[in-house]
Amino acid sequence: MTAAKDRLRLWLRLLKVVRGIETELREKLRRDHNTTLPRFDVMSALSRHPDGLKMSELSGVLRVSNGNVTGIADRLSDEGLVERIAVPGDRRAMRLRLTAAGLAEFADQAAAHETWINDVLSGISPEEARAMAGRLQAFADAAQTAQETRQKDSADA
Repeated sequence: MTAAKDRLRLWLRLLKVVRGIETELREKLRRDHNTTLPRFDVMSALSRHPDGLKMSELSGVLRVSNGNVTGIADRLSDEGLVERIAVPGDRRAMRLRLTAAGLAEFADQAAAHETWINDVLSGISPEEARAMAGRLQAFADAAQTAQETRQKDSADA
């Protein structure tokens, strides 16, 4: 078997595992919290930024378009989970921040999420989990560096 085939097989297995876990998470979030994974992701990002994020910053953190975030932000705002705050000096920009209700709701969802992930990955020891996470982070860092190099090279050409 060639190295390319080995890497392709690895990619397909990673994808299968991630998609399976994601499908289960989506169902549990819908069933137990009446929410979606994208809403959970937005609230998670905002929970890490207590002062809030501008829409463009939130889109960057989530690596999705502003349009994807806007609809979710609108619904979370309508439900009182997120507040919009004007950005001084920029009439068009708004900062999104979790409200007290949003923080409480996300805390409940995050605790459940952690339990679900722990259950799904219970066959992996903490040491194996740390080693795998470290290896995947090293791969992600190398891939990011390679992408930046390619972008620089194509800009210079």
